[in-house]
Amino acid sequence: MLSLLLSLLAPAAVFAGPCVEFDSNFNLYVFGLNGKDVNVGAQSSWNSPNPQAIATSGRPPFDGTNTQCFLSQYNNAIYILGADNANPANVYIYDATDNSWSMSVVTTAGVDPNSVVSILDHDTNVFYALSGGNLYQLDYSTITKTATGPTAWEAVEAPNFQTTGYKPVMAIAQNHIHFLDVPGNQAGQANIFVIHFSYFQPEVQSYPAASGSQTFPETHGQVTSFFDPNNLVQQQFAFIPDDNSAVYIVNVENNSTISLTGPTDTTASTFAASTSALVQLTSSGSVYYMPFGQANPGAQNTWTLISNFGTAASGSNGSSNGTTSQTGASQTAHGSSTASPSGSGSSSSPSAGSAKGGAAGLRISGQTVFALGAIALGAALFL
Repeated sequence: MLSLLLSLLAPAAVFAGPCVEFDSNFNLYVFGLNGKDVNVGAQSSWNSPNPQAIATSGRPPFDGTNTQCFLSQYNNAIYILGADNANPANVYIYDATDNSWSMSVVTTAGVDPNSVVSILDHDTNVFYALSGGNLYQLDYSTITKTATGPTAWEAVEAPNFQTTGYKPVMAIAQNHIHFLDVPGNQAGQANIFVIHFSYFQPEVQSYPAASGSQTFPETHGQVTSFFDPNNLVQQQFAFIPDDNSAVYIVNVENNSTISLTGPTDTTASTFAASTSALVQLTSSGSVYYMPFGQANPGAQNTWTLISNFGTAASGSNGSSNGTTSQTGASQTAHGSSTASPSGSGSSSSPSAGSAKGGAAGLRISGQTVFALGAIALGAALFL
């Protein structure tokens, strides 16, 4: 009885989830960390960042347990899912051009927002998610930068692979969704959904090691896609096992995998990628980055801590119409609301290199609150 009482009185953790993501100029943002959102700036400034606070009006509370962030590159908008515990299905949109927030009301229609794993397709601006054994889509092709009327997840079809007990690992590239760690597959294999033809490729796609035997393992992990410098669809993505033991770069153009050094900090993490860097946010709130050259992906780069990014300049926080900082940015915009998502350079053939997903897995918690009232009440009933 005593052990039962002690277990009931033990605090139950409810996690709030921060995330990292880029805008279309590839300034890095850290959202929801210690109750703040900051624009850390471009990669050239990360060794000595000059972080800028961003608008707070209309931002999500970041008290959800399944926060996921995505860049809509053509719209310079960052979509944030699962960041509002009271409205877990709704999508918050941060307009990086106007430095403003809006919230899009979403109907779940069979999707569990507290556990769903999603990706955002680069060209169509449509979300896809695997939930309850079915693939669903959420069409944002007309919502883009500012929330409009309510929308709903819609069922697409059931996958042609086993989903029982499967915790999805989804990657996006070449307008294909790659499903990694599917039950029954071997290392280096992925099941594929072809977005533009809306069907599951019958055969499993293999991504053998470019040299040696270091293809990606059959295990759960996090995935993020590298944006193309020319604004086209992604062609390479990073897969990082949950133990952070290595970084596997998968190239869907030549169907190969290379292995790079894993993060220095091996604690629970979430990741984001630009055109030239892989960024890690750890469960303790530390942010690291690894430079990455898409033309020379095998280069062994070291992981570097981005320090002093949490102290943003005062005065801009709360503004709803300011311009986001581009401190140290040497790049021109890689997307705008008038850019044409033509899909040029993308493969429409289901046998061509497959696609990878922008974000996979549950987002990592950065704050912990303890819910004791109900537990204490329940324990009192035994006294």
